[in-house]
Amino acid sequence: MARAAVKAKQQAKRAKAAPAAKARPHGRRRHAGGGNPNQQLFFMRLRRQAKWIYVLLAVLFAITFAFLGVGSGSSSGLDQLFSNLNIFGGGGPSVGKAQKYIAKHPNDPKGYRDLATAYEAKSDTSNAVTALQQYTNLKAKDAKAWAELAGLQATQAQQYLTDYQNAYTARQLAAPSEAFAPTGKLGTAIGKNKIEEGLAQVEQTRVNDLQQRVQLAYNGNVSSWQKLAELQPKNSNAWFSLAQAAQTAGDAPTAIKAYKKYLALNPGTANAAQIKQLIKQLGG
Repeated sequence: MARAAVKAKQQAKRAKAAPAAKARPHGRRRHAGGGNPNQQLFFMRLRRQAKWIYVLLAVLFAITFAFLGVGSGSSSGLDQLFSNLNIFGGGGPSVGKAQKYIAKHPNDPKGYRDLATAYEAKSDTSNAVTALQQYTNLKAKDAKAWAELAGLQATQAQQYLTDYQNAYTARQLAAPSEAFAPTGKLGTAIGKNKIEEGLAQVEQTRVNDLQQRVQLAYNGNVSSWQKLAELQPKNSNAWFSLAQAAQTAGDAPTAIKAYKKYLALNPGTANAAQIKQLIKQLGG
């Protein structure tokens, strides 16, 4: 019993001398240096991987420079690469620049060539035709320009033809009572609807104007193909295009001559029989 009492006193003294143990905090385990050790490990791995990424980028950069020829003194390379991107649009000549050039150099065909190109880029066929006609007046032996002009004139004629058809329909609708109006003395006595008559006259004027435009465009198309055929008399495609343009324009003699010239250059063509029949229908 005495021993047990002594032992109990010794244990009590030790308990008083020992510091109180800190309560363990709840939640994530903290790192000795503060912060989350997992996050630090993540960024350390990222930095290690970034070194390989930098090396890879450096290699690709060097290969790209070698491929594009940068620093080699050649005109190709980055300039050529970025010139094809056209991220800001409009790399060709503008209408304003071409007109300013023509004002300073009225006899230089380059200005009219650039002006025609600029109008074509804007889908302004009418002004493109005018500019290209001025160019061919100065460069009459440019076969490529004559072919281009002929194509533009054909497009222009088709546009005018569509406008003519629409105007003709509008002319009919402007005076619908004309179809039912009596003729002779009775029609004279009743008279016409003045409002319809006025609208019909306006539409008829437009119909007549477009009819002339269509014919002029087709005639210009024929003239351009004739110029090209004269410059390249052995170009069978030019003769065939001339024949078709003349046929559309109602110029039968020119169409017959061009079709015959085409057959002379291509006697073994698969369409020879059809073309000969067409020549007969045209009166050849």
